[in-house]
Amino acid sequence: MSNIIITGGAGFIGSCLVRWMVKSYPNYKIIVVDKLTYAGNLENLKDVESASNYAFEKGDITDRGFVEAVFKKHAVDGVMHLAAESHVDRSIMGPEEFLRTNILGTFTLLDAARHAWKDSQGRNMFLNVSTDEVYGSLGEIGAFTEKSQYAPNSPYSASKASADHLVRAYYKTYGLNALTTNCSNNYGPYQFPEKLIPVVILNAIEGKPIPVYGEGKNVRDWLHVEDHAAAIDLVFHKGRAGEVYNIGSDNEWKNIDIVMLICRILDELRPASKPHDRLIKFVTDRPGHDLRYAIDPAKVTNELGWRPLIKFEDGLRSTVKWYLDNLDWCSRVRSGEYAAYYEKNYSGR
Repeated sequence: MSNIIITGGAGFIGSCLVRWMVKSYPNYKIIVVDKLTYAGNLENLKDVESASNYAFEKGDITDRGFVEAVFKKHAVDGVMHLAAESHVDRSIMGPEEFLRTNILGTFTLLDAARHAWKDSQGRNMFLNVSTDEVYGSLGEIGAFTEKSQYAPNSPYSASKASADHLVRAYYKTYGLNALTTNCSNNYGPYQFPEKLIPVVILNAIEGKPIPVYGEGKNVRDWLHVEDHAAAIDLVFHKGRAGEVYNIGSDNEWKNIDIVMLICRILDELRPASKPHDRLIKFVTDRPGHDLRYAIDPAKVTNELGWRPLIKFEDGLRSTVKWYLDNLDWCSRVRSGEYAAYYEKNYSGR
């Protein structure tokens, strides 16, 4: 496989993967497919946009004609599918777009790949990048494995669960070489400022309230986006078709503890007149908020040898510093639609 589509390649995780693949595989052609909605930003790809093995195609993955044209134009023989509507709060306020993009979009890509690769004799791969949220919520012990029962609790996670099932069905029914990864919460540079870590950083340095759902006791397993990109690369090249690989870093933190740690880092890097944690404001919890996620990465570690390399405290500090050094980027991506969304979602709580 040498001509590879990366859908959602202008987003947070997607752009990290694109940068990784373009630099790691100079003999490949990496074709970014992105609709450039509010979270897709070509500024994220400035480092590679002039590379000879990079191409960009703007379009909607639910548009069958567009998808088929890209497959034909670039002789595509591999897909890394990351394009998705991914914010739970947005899915609660407006689920329809999540169903359209995450389910219909995945179907369109799968079916286009099935027809384009019908004579390829199995030399292709379709990698579906999914989330641990499809498994629902954990109690105080245990971790999700590839055998965990699906139990999505939000429109977002339900749409991703549906996409995962389509990938399995296309492998079982049509023999399409396809597999899925389910990852834990990602963090790192270029994350759109609606997610927890960038919200905390930017609100704190601007002296705004730092919103924390409920009592902040929800637990997540945090994975640096560069470790995730390395895992996707490895699974794409070495994973077994039809399989699922869970990607996590055994790094569980309560939300409130993450917020407090970020505040302490900011107290050091950008000191204010008072500690930043004074800005913490507990807000009404969102409906169906899963209590705890945790990933057991034993399968990807034992089969493929992947392990996370970035220590969380080091990765979080470098992430905070990146946002402090890139406030102009933050200002640009927070304008317009995001500003309106933020007011609607957090004001008055």
